[in-house]
Amino acid sequence: MLDRITVHGARQHNLKNIDVEIPRNTLTVITGLSGSGKSSLAFDTIYAEGQRRYVETLSTYARQFLDQMERPDVDSIDGLSPAISIEQKTTSRSPRSTVGTITEIYDYLRLLYSSIGVPHCPVCGNEISRQTTEQILQHVVALKPEDRIMVMAPIVRGRKGEYKKDLEKLARQGFVRARIDGVLRSLDEDIALDKRKNHTIEVVIDRLLVKPGIEKRLEASIDTATKLANGLVLIAVVNGEERLYSQKLACTECGTSVPQLEPRSFSFNSPFGACEGCSGLGSIWSPDPAKVIVDPSKPLFDGGLGPGGNSWSMQHRLQELANKFRINLRTPYEEFPAKTRELLWEGSNGLVGIRAVLEEGYESSAESYREWLMEYMSPSECPACHGKRLRPSSLSVRVKNFSIAEFTALPVARSLVSARNWKFQDREMQIAGRVVDEIRRRLEFLSAVGLDYLSLDRSAATLSGGEAQRIRLATQIGSKLRGVLYVLDEPSIGLHPRDNERLLATLAHLRDMGNTVVVVEHDAETIERADYVIDLGPGAGRLGGGLVAAGDPAAIARNEGSLTGRYLAGALSIPIPGARRKPNGKKLVIRGAREHNLKNIDVE
Repeated sequence: MLDRITVHGARQHNLKNIDVEIPRNTLTVITGLSGSGKSSLAFDTIYAEGQRRYVETLSTYARQFLDQMERPDVDSIDGLSPAISIEQKTTSRSPRSTVGTITEIYDYLRLLYSSIGVPHCPVCGNEISRQTTEQILQHVVALKPEDRIMVMAPIVRGRKGEYKKDLEKLARQGFVRARIDGVLRSLDEDIALDKRKNHTIEVVIDRLLVKPGIEKRLEASIDTATKLANGLVLIAVVNGEERLYSQKLACTECGTSVPQLEPRSFSFNSPFGACEGCSGLGSIWSPDPAKVIVDPSKPLFDGGLGPGGNSWSMQHRLQELANKFRINLRTPYEEFPAKTRELLWEGSNGLVGIRAVLEEGYESSAESYREWLMEYMSPSECPACHGKRLRPSSLSVRVKNFSIAEFTALPVARSLVSARNWKFQDREMQIAGRVVDEIRRRLEFLSAVGLDYLSLDRSAATLSGGEAQRIRLATQIGSKLRGVLYVLDEPSIGLHPRDNERLLATLAHLRDMGNTVVVVEHDAETIERADYVIDLGPGAGRLGGGLVAAGDPAAIARNEGSLTGRYLAGALSIPIPGARRKPNGKKLVIRGAREHNLKNIDVE
């Protein structure tokens, strides 16, 4: 087996036909001046060729879905492994991507909560128990007299497939109708379903009028439905509300039922777990007062209000509000006290404010008006889930007194302490022991790369490039791959010296697992801890691209032709300035900064 990666004749970008050897299963640092060709060698030559060769092994069908890299300008590369690049860039701009989903910790948490989580009632907070046929019967009989109801068995809920045989079997059993994707269909007709789409099939067991004397018939219908749908029965009032009952999970106090717990019940990317108000985003778009009030120095209807400023409906409804609370709308908006501004914006006592009028207009208007109005809107916390993304029934499931949203909101340092302190009964450990171990391990990896201040619910779009890179690094350690070539781009950027030590220990761990780690880096501590160093230069741009020195850090320090080596040896240093520039008296002032973990700070 080859014990090194050998590059012959690399000419990519400004590389000058260089030959390089990288020992396998080592931590190798490629260093040199900015612009000397480090990234050209590491990413545009070695990684690009490793990725290109891997993609070429795939089928033609699979390759059409991947971005194929061009062959780098190099004579040959021998001993190359499958390559993974971990660069300085934000992992994902998707609002649905979080630290927990990237590291897959959230996937293990979903497994944990669906397997051993204790459901609680989302209405009254009591621990939920299973519901009997008698309890379901009592709730139905308590409906309004003369209500027409349908008893249905939800045999398929949001699953892909044609279900042709299932529908034929139901028809043979004597069932006449089923509600399929919200539409009542006769089982006698030929029903063709798209096997690539999700479908919901609810068999109509019985249709009856709520009145005295229906108890026995209703009980038999409920029993039939629960047998067909594995303990579930749907009671639908015609042209009224629908209620899903479960013989498995229901509150004994208020009768609230919750569906059977599954991993998808805790996924904000699934309609079965996502909050219905925000579809799992945790925020909704709503009018922003800072944008809607275009000129606070003027009265609302004299140039102060942007959208709706010329609307008769807006003027009429705000005048009603103003008359009720004795507000003079001819007053400039900025002269109103904060309480009056909030009243005009939110409304009160059944009278609507600016926000509600704009939202009504948005809902009832054409697409062109909606697009224009979006310019005056901003994302705000979802009032249904308060930013937690999930349905109430999912947020009410608890493990060791934590809901899944509460656990993911903790900083990694605190969630790791909590996970280490979890004590489970033997039965629970048999079910979820391996899942709990994996959660602990992955939290430890995040802590090891200096990210223990992040929370698992932190949006990936808000991460810095360095944070995103270290998260991917922690994820790769968790994947336990062997024999892989990892190429990293300056992972020490933005790190405190304490965290840099933890990062280097992580890179060494990745190497000790049987991988080759190549790092583009300027940091002296990283260079000194490397097994092998490649110094490119001697200058930048057209003056770079040459191989100045290669070897262990001591060999680089002894090489007088290496600028990096002279700094490592102490022959050169950057002195601390004896005098600092004096400020000009002007200052940038920031008041009340509260973004992410900032605690309402003032800075000058």
